[in-house]
Amino acid sequence: MTNESLGDALAANLGVSQPDLTSLVVPLLKGVLYREDDAAQWAALLTLQARVRDHVAVLALELVVDEAEGYAFLRSPPQTDDSAPKLPRLVRRQPLSFQVSLLLALLRKKLAEFDASGGDTRLILTRSAVVELVRVFLPAGSNESRLIDQIETQLNKVIELGFVRRLRDHAGSGSARSAQEPVFEVRRILKAFVDAQWLAAFDQRLAAYLAQLATAETGKLDD
Repeated sequence: MTNESLGDALAANLGVSQPDLTSLVVPLLKGVLYREDDAAQWAALLTLQARVRDHVAVLALELVVDEAEGYAFLRSPPQTDDSAPKLPRLVRRQPLSFQVSLLLALLRKKLAEFDASGGDTRLILTRSAVVELVRVFLPAGSNESRLIDQIETQLNKVIELGFVRRLRDHAGSGSARSAQEPVFEVRRILKAFVDAQWLAAFDQRLAAYLAQLATAETGKLDD
């Protein structure tokens, strides 16, 4: 008897209700499940993990669970047999602009540096910190207010994708920053989607972009 079957039998004898498979599969079809958001639901997922895998496999999906990081999601498995008929995708792909891809790459590298420091498990960044990450890759003399608006737009897209979460506002220091500043948490699921291969491919695009930017700046100086 498996641990799951044993648990079902014990729960039945004790009159304890078992976690509902539907209450796990439906949220997974909508997005990512996080341990920190609902500890009971996370425990239920770990208990029914094998059954969830079998259930979503019928839909041509696979369950990814990272117990160490505390998240789970569904994805379409890579199709290795080119001769096999292509299956419809339930998990849709979303094309990303270069600017959003740049922000994701910078946040992923920041997360790697943060993990290497051995500090807290949550990477929290203010909006001004995110602006500084991106600023070096933008043309010199960019309008500050326009730059912040652009990064806010890109951050909203990344939040929509589930890689960043907006937290409470942060009171800035000094009279110039007396207003409340937005604060963001970089969610650790970013590591599952932006891997070393993705970063390497993006670094090639980034190098080409920087070369074009340098050429444009040189042309302005010549003029």
